[in-house]
Amino acid sequence: MRARDLMTTDVETVSPDDDVADVLGRLAKANFNGFPVVDDDGVVVGIVTQTDLVSLFQTKDRTLWIPVGFPPFVDTLTYAVDVSWDEVDLGVDLLRNADKPVSTVMTGEVITIDPDTELLEIIDLLADDQRDINRLPVVDEDGKLVGIVARQDVLRALRDERVLEDGT
Repeated sequence: MRARDLMTTDVETVSPDDDVADVLGRLAKANFNGFPVVDDDGVVVGIVTQTDLVSLFQTKDRTLWIPVGFPPFVDTLTYAVDVSWDEVDLGVDLLRNADKPVSTVMTGEVITIDPDTELLEIIDLLADDQRDINRLPVVDEDGKLVGIVARQDVLRALRDERVLEDGT
């Protein structure tokens, strides 16, 4: 089994110039926790996750739930942010960071795979003790995004393979 057998080809992406606030709002509504960042040519230049975005507003000691967006807070989705009550400038931090481009918070050194990457190599990458990788962008020889393989895709494939072998 190879990446091409596992990957999702309809991948939601963001641009390096997209505003942090917009991406945070999209991510709050998504059923996954990160986007590949692609340039105008479709080349993967980074990846941005919930952790990257929420960490812009994260301090220490306590939890504060903040709504996504700006007044009148049309969206009711919220994020938990650890906040020290001594640091009352969380709202200022939110406004200061909201219009930053995603390129300022994304991970630029992305581990990618090609469509012919074998399942065992994919498992090794996703289970690496040094990195916390949840998804692997699949790129062609020019670095253009052609799909994505998530941990759940691998687990589903292993389950399906077992079912076929066992007949149950």
